[in-house]
Amino acid sequence: MPNFSVRPRFLRRAFLLALSAALHLAAVASAQQPASAPIVLHAARLLQVDTGALLQPGEILVEADHIRAVGVSVDHPQGARIIDLGDATLLPGLIDAHVHLFLHPGAEDLQTVEESVPWRTILAGQAAKADLLAGFTAERDMGTEGAGSADTAVRDAIDQGLIPGPRLRISGNAIDILGGHEDANRFNPAQRMLSNADYANSIDQLVAVIRAQHKEGSDFIKIYETGPDHMVDGVLHTPYQYTEAQLAAAVEEARRLGTRVAVHAMGEPGTLYAAQAGVASIDHATQLSDETMRLMREKNIPAVPTFAIFDYFARNATSPATAARESALLDYKIREFKKQVAAGIPFAVGSDVGPFPHGTQAVELELMVRYGMKPLAVLQADLIEGAKLLGWEGRIGQLKPGYFADIVAVPGNPLEDITAVEHVSFVMKGGTVVRP
Repeated sequence: MPNFSVRPRFLRRAFLLALSAALHLAAVASAQQPASAPIVLHAARLLQVDTGALLQPGEILVEADHIRAVGVSVDHPQGARIIDLGDATLLPGLIDAHVHLFLHPGAEDLQTVEESVPWRTILAGQAAKADLLAGFTAERDMGTEGAGSADTAVRDAIDQGLIPGPRLRISGNAIDILGGHEDANRFNPAQRMLSNADYANSIDQLVAVIRAQHKEGSDFIKIYETGPDHMVDGVLHTPYQYTEAQLAAAVEEARRLGTRVAVHAMGEPGTLYAAQAGVASIDHATQLSDETMRLMREKNIPAVPTFAIFDYFARNATSPATAARESALLDYKIREFKKQVAAGIPFAVGSDVGPFPHGTQAVELELMVRYGMKPLAVLQADLIEGAKLLGWEGRIGQLKPGYFADIVAVPGNPLEDITAVEHVSFVMKGGTVVRP
């Protein structure tokens, strides 16, 4: 009988030879293709965020995904693509340090009940695209609101170029106590409605949840420290959820894993416990005592005010009673914010976008200026402090050689009119033009 045993060896050898030839031809073809051409961006102005200096005109030389040179005039290499943006100001890509890609306008609790996680993930991808086109080239997703680690998939798909979106730092679900801020408390308990967060009621449970989330791909930890909130005689009352010792244990476990903890904390004493524990940021930060602000200055813990969401709820209330409650809370927050600005605490910029439409959150910068900060100070909070908070200091947030080419253009001069950032006309992320 014929010896068929030689055929597999022959076929395997032939396959390997063919594969080797194909790889060789591909390498030759790749070597013969010209590298992507450098890009020179030209505009009437360029803001150096760290110093506040305004170059007029301003130019940036971009090679591959990084900035090669910045100045009034830069080298124009042969074959470079020149993009003249006219009467605009070049800025680093904007940073939103508090977003919810897995939320959209409507009842948050019902979204987690009525919409599947796959559907919410698709919507999250669309939200990421909207934010990028609005000029936000980096964001911190502060909890998927019941979608678990689905934001890991969105982040990874963006990083691999499968879908458009900002650079992301993601947390998965936030962490909450039983009956806490996001525990669907208004529903019939017998229905066993799922929480929008992961439960942790002790130090041991906090550590266990942090480890599980880290395994699932989280970049940082988000913890609900206060809630529910209510105003009494013009003063905010907001119960704490975790003690200082519990938060400190969470911060230490996160540090062991090479990451950090951010907290939702509206007011005292939860904000104090968060500052004592050394969290990365205190988000919302509506009420801060003198001691809390002292610790925030000492430890460089930024407040992330999230005015945009408070303003949205006050303007879009569903009843006169709700409108009065939301307006009173916003007025209180404005008064306290002015004290915080005067105290000199650090700030980062985050909008809490999700409950209001994605791509519209640049209004946060306008509101921070309206309520007491200078335009340059807000831009520095957004870009320099934001880059630190996201762990990308020295890589994003400024227009300097060696930084990622994350660049936007806005009409006019944002130092004179901060609302310019709400009208981004050009977006580049990593050297790629995503909004011409």
